[in-house]
Amino acid sequence: MTRNEALEELKLRLFNKEILQRSIAAEAIMKEFARYYNADVDIWGMAGLLHDIDYDKTIDDPALHGVIGARILENFDIDGAIIYTVQAHNDLLAIPRKRKMDKVLFISDFVCDAIIKCALALPDKKLSVVTEEFVLKKLGEKDFPVFINKDNVEYFEELGLTLEEFIKISLKAIQRISEEFSF
Repeated sequence: MTRNEALEELKLRLFNKEILQRSIAAEAIMKEFARYYNADVDIWGMAGLLHDIDYDKTIDDPALHGVIGARILENFDIDGAIIYTVQAHNDLLAIPRKRKMDKVLFISDFVCDAIIKCALALPDKKLSVVTEEFVLKKLGEKDFPVFINKDNVEYFEELGLTLEEFIKISLKAIQRISEEFSF
């Protein structure tokens, strides 16, 4: 499956524009981390792009998120590692995150959300002006609704990174494609 084919499949299945944009942002983050770890950029990117392909079908039953996605992806010419990673990104499935790709997707799903929420909190609502410091500040606020924060150090330690390093790499990736976003 090509990237364009994957994007078309997403557009057929995701009716929430924000989820589609978050999928594109997750793809960018995954590609950046693939470069960081000298891994396959296309496979990592595809995992990020397709990780929420079942979002609309599973929104009312989060325990199926990733299960339905895997079923959808099994119908396409997709690397099995991508399918596994899509399933492993949902904590409710209790699928071990064995590879770096699995771990990065799990974290990037939340960090991506945090970065986008930070952009929306700014007066001009532009991703290009979000700073690493601003994201870290927002993550420290009790009323900022994201899962990832300084209390989740174990996720970053498994990757040999700090929260700050993960955010820096993720922000760089999203800002490279910020022209694709409209809020």
